[in-house]
Amino acid sequence: MTRYIFIIGGVLSGVGKGTATASIGRILKSYGYKTTAIKIDPYINVDAGTMNPTEHGEVFVTEDGDETDQDIGIYERFLDENIYSDNYMTTGRVYQAVINRERRLEYKGKCVEAIPHISEEVIRRIKRVSQKTKADFILVEIGGTVGEYQNVLYLEAARMMHLENPKNVLFILVSYLPIPEKLGEMKTKPTQQASRLLNEVGIQPDFILCRAKTPLDQIRKRKISVFCNVKEEDVISAPDVDSIYEIPLNFEKEGLGKKILKKFNLRIKKKNLKDWGRLVKTIKTVKKEVKIGIVGKYFMTGEFTLTDSYLSVIEAIKHASWFFERKPIISWIESEKYEKDPKSLKELKNFNGLIVPGGFGSRGTEGKIRAISYARRNKIPFLGLCFGLQLAVVEFARNVANLKGAHSTEINPKTKYPVVDLMPEQLKKIQKAHYGGSMRLGAYPCLIKEKTLAYRAYFNNKKVKEPIVFERHRHRYEVNNQFKEILEKKGLVFSGINPESNLIEIIELKNHPFFLATQFHPEFKSRPLSPHPLFKEFIKIAIKR
Repeated sequence: MTRYIFIIGGVLSGVGKGTATASIGRILKSYGYKTTAIKIDPYINVDAGTMNPTEHGEVFVTEDGDETDQDIGIYERFLDENIYSDNYMTTGRVYQAVINRERRLEYKGKCVEAIPHISEEVIRRIKRVSQKTKADFILVEIGGTVGEYQNVLYLEAARMMHLENPKNVLFILVSYLPIPEKLGEMKTKPTQQASRLLNEVGIQPDFILCRAKTPLDQIRKRKISVFCNVKEEDVISAPDVDSIYEIPLNFEKEGLGKKILKKFNLRIKKKNLKDWGRLVKTIKTVKKEVKIGIVGKYFMTGEFTLTDSYLSVIEAIKHASWFFERKPIISWIESEKYEKDPKSLKELKNFNGLIVPGGFGSRGTEGKIRAISYARRNKIPFLGLCFGLQLAVVEFARNVANLKGAHSTEINPKTKYPVVDLMPEQLKKIQKAHYGGSMRLGAYPCLIKEKTLAYRAYFNNKKVKEPIVFERHRHRYEVNNQFKEILEKKGLVFSGINPESNLIEIIELKNHPFFLATQFHPEFKSRPLSPHPLFKEFIKIAIKR
């Protein structure tokens, strides 16, 4: 029988509901219970794919090709297993399903209303995950904060599920306790207000996770307990930490896992967080550094640097660095800088390795190409991801294969040498303005060529009968096979090919410490306890530099 835990935010957005959800999932899994997580986003978009990453953060792609919120990636990394499209819903997706059902007369002439029909669709989707996964626990994170009109229908669904089976549903409020600088005292009033707003929609939290700059003291715990109608032991301190991977261990110090199981009247099994504990110890004690530069353009939003645009890339770098007991020092490099001041490329010599990640559009493209060229000529370990591969092909075509003016037709539709071009089926979709969810998405097979850098990274040079890996994609443009022969003759190695479509998946160079780029996004499959092989190999060579 599946138990449901709803995680709801209070006071402000970005309070850490996703990481709290993932951490609770990790704890319950460590007790031997099968656990999965669902993310509900209260926006009208059908998926996250059409949203600007500088405003919303990274678009995470699932194995089955769904474009989701970055929290799904956090769940995968903490639970160490794939999360599929059924585990992600948006208001747009839910309403679309209800409207389609109404058009098919499945409501048999009833007046279709937000309540109960939208909330019932939400419940149906949650229970479908239960049926498919057979999970002991389903953690449901409701986006936004309590009190916003956008998520009322989801809170109503949660209330209805609790009414149906109160022994099967728990509620956790993740709230923020500010410490105003001039007062110097942690204030509980915003959390009290969030709890009352939750009460107004018929939900009483079972636990309150108190996010704050510092640990919660006993006075504040007692106050929240009294005013929010929660047992004192169920007010959980969740202070800021240097690494999010510490959070499961901090929650367990407060006995959160055992308390959850006790409320469900479930047996408290022996937990096993030893591997996680060793990881956290490495993170906190590692001293030697590896310096990685990321050349991109989705960094700046106003006066702030939004690293969430490349969250999975950052985490993949960390995972591989910690594997080799190195502290990753990541620098953000705006690619337009190299267009304005080519001489500043010399700073790239200060890095142990360079990454050019995915992206769309022309802005900053020439700067990225110049950075790739510098890494190639100066033997700096280089890893290109998606758009990074395409620009590496452009750079090689221009400067080694002597195809002057070579480019991607995404950037220059009239280029004489379209070494990167749209697939025919993608061209048809664009002509029909069919953009949402229409890219090449999800996991596809990649056949790895023997005696290559990619083969060494994936298989440690051991003989494999079928050297095929499955990696996740998100792109419209591909390397143009019409130029494959001339590029190969000039020394570009195509070490990964899709065996079904013959599309190029991985390129690399000989006579270079590490120059490799992928059409797919390996960062989506990296986990803290099992770093991705390509990132591991990249960091290993970067450390030697």
